[in-house]
Amino acid sequence: SALSQFYSVRWNFQLMAANGYIVVAPNRRGMPGWGVQWNEAIAGDWGGQPMKDYLAAIDDVSKESYVDKNRLGCVGASYGGYSVFMLAGIHNNRFKSFIAHDGLFDMKSWYGTTEELWFANWDLGGNYWSNPKPKAYEAFNPSNFIDKWNTPIMIIQGGIDFRVPIEQGLEAFQAAQLKGIKSKLLYMPNENHWVLHAHNGLVWQREFFKWLKETL
Repeated sequence: SALSQFYSVRWNFQLMAANGYIVVAPNRRGMPGWGVQWNEAIAGDWGGQPMKDYLAAIDDVSKESYVDKNRLGCVGASYGGYSVFMLAGIHNNRFKSFIAHDGLFDMKSWYGTTEELWFANWDLGGNYWSNPKPKAYEAFNPSNFIDKWNTPIMIIQGGIDFRVPIEQGLEAFQAAQLKGIKSKLLYMPNENHWVLHAHNGLVWQREFFKWLKETL
């Protein structure tokens, strides 16, 4: 697709459209295919311009006559899951439902538990004890905006994900539960950052569309 260089049986845009959903997949900063400068613009700015790109895209599409702007959902995995957690605190009631798969919720705890730090240092701008502290741990940290969460959210987490370890999903789910937000945790103990078992893929699809049907 114009958005990515791979095909996924889970994040399958055709299947989403076949279920009656309008799919908006923004080519935000950091996506491939638009040159090195565009691709690297996300580094150190996870919660900055990319969030503006998402919101600009959904605001523009919402102007179309065939779009029900009162029934918008936001879904994503990995950095997309981080984006969901971040947008949950800054979307200003644009979205009615969220789904985050293996997303980064608290950047400090993630930095201290992920198995691969070159990427973390490059994309976040360094560690959390640096002076000055990178924005990733303050202004761009989803957990710092939990007081603004007010929207139903489903969180999917793999039990053997060492890139985005399990505490990220558990922290986000517990926060949503403590705030009294309609929320659901789909925990897959034998999956890593991907869903590689066929039977789990079926569960993933069933729960994904069930949640959207319940909340949109």
